[in-house]
Amino acid sequence: MAKTAMAYKEKMKELSMLSLICSCFYPEPRNINIYTYDDMEVKQINKRASGQAFELILKPPSPISEAPRTLASPKKKDLSLEEIQKKLEAAEERRKSQEAQVLKQLAEKREHEREVLQKALEENNNF
Repeated sequence: MAKTAMAYKEKMKELSMLSLICSCFYPEPRNINIYTYDDMEVKQINKRASGQAFELILKPPSPISEAPRTLASPKKKDLSLEEIQKKLEAAEERRKSQEAQVLKQLAEKREHEREVLQKALEENNNF
């Protein structure tokens, strides 16, 4: 009796709750050692305490998939000379704007430095 209880306990450890419930509805045993996916089959060989072993079986390529698929790149629009000129002018404006912004920031920084130096000189003179 004790051996039967131990065997039952071991079996319960192996079974998941879902398979236990399903076994009540479907008494025929299922081969859960083979899993099939789109173009491959995974067959469980054996379970060990150190891990699992399995065999991966790939299906041969179908004749349809022999031709390599090439992705079509979006077609480039032919640019006219005017459009190229507009883009170059816009780029030049962006460069000038960015340069002006950097110069403005540098001027503000120098002005701040002058104010700090002026305050420091006034503090030294008052001390």
